[in-house]
Amino acid sequence: MSLLDTFDRYPLTFGKTAIEHLPRLTEAVGAGVGFYAKRDDCNSGLAFGGNKLRKLEYIVPDAIASGADTLVSIGGVQSNHTRMVAATAAKIGMKCVVIQEKWVPHYDAVYDRVGNIMLTRLMGADSRLVDDGFDIGIRKSWEDAIKSVEDAGGKPYPIPAGASVHKYGALGYVGFAEEVAEQEAELGFTFDYIVVCVVTGSTQAGMIVGFAAQDRADRVIGIDASCTVDQTRDQVRSIVDNTADLVGLGRKVREDEIHINPDYAYPAYGVPSEETNDAIRLAARTEAMMTDPVYEGKSMQGMIDLARKGFFPKGSKVLYAHLGGAPALNGYSYYYKDG
Repeated sequence: MSLLDTFDRYPLTFGKTAIEHLPRLTEAVGAGVGFYAKRDDCNSGLAFGGNKLRKLEYIVPDAIASGADTLVSIGGVQSNHTRMVAATAAKIGMKCVVIQEKWVPHYDAVYDRVGNIMLTRLMGADSRLVDDGFDIGIRKSWEDAIKSVEDAGGKPYPIPAGASVHKYGALGYVGFAEEVAEQEAELGFTFDYIVVCVVTGSTQAGMIVGFAAQDRADRVIGIDASCTVDQTRDQVRSIVDNTADLVGLGRKVREDEIHINPDYAYPAYGVPSEETNDAIRLAARTEAMMTDPVYEGKSMQGMIDLARKGFFPKGSKVLYAHLGGAPALNGYSYYYKDG
């Protein structure tokens, strides 16, 4: 029985995502740890997919039931989330307004014209650039956008950044944990650790609740990419508690079941370190697996470094949650123009 049996889901993805062995990355890292990836970056035909679609599948039924005609959301200039909200709106026949705030101190000449934001606009979303800086909280610019839809006679459906503090925002990643358990039964082994990037919180929070039902939430290793780890941790804690109540987990998730590592977010949200870039290149050159400088590059860096430092015991099988985000690479072309 699934924790999600009582919740409506609107299918936006292909279904269960593949788990792929990464033998060449495993060999290159050379830490005696086996790496695998669960490919949520390949989960849909909608505008390159990604983790936000897994969340939106449980939000769309509520949006439709509300009678809304416009999805309204917010992210950075190169937001994967706003790309996926735009894709969802196009797919279900709603309008879309997205705020794109200047969350990243990055000045590539075409940063606001390529990658995620270009795809968002191609899908017909009203994409509004705002110069405000990074914050995972509720933003005035988003509230203003919601009001602007109302003032124009529309009916907005608000979706917060990353869909994270939405009531149903973490349900998709409860489902991820249940999928992993099903796939482990097919594979004939159990993963010792799951590595996932965390910023606004609901991806990891959903995993924590889902894996808590299997008594192994403490094996979910969140790699912070926000550079505001205390705020992120507080938000993860809140989402975990709300989601555990919502799905009827039946117990409170303990503090020691929420693991967030702050060591790889530097130098700032959305800005890759040289170590992040090295990890991006290593994943690309060993497995042709594309990770991005904002999220997945940092969780890949964290997984590789933790393995080399001996955090994972020899012989461990580590599952990397690939959440998507590769379109953002286009906005960072100067870093990678020579590979």
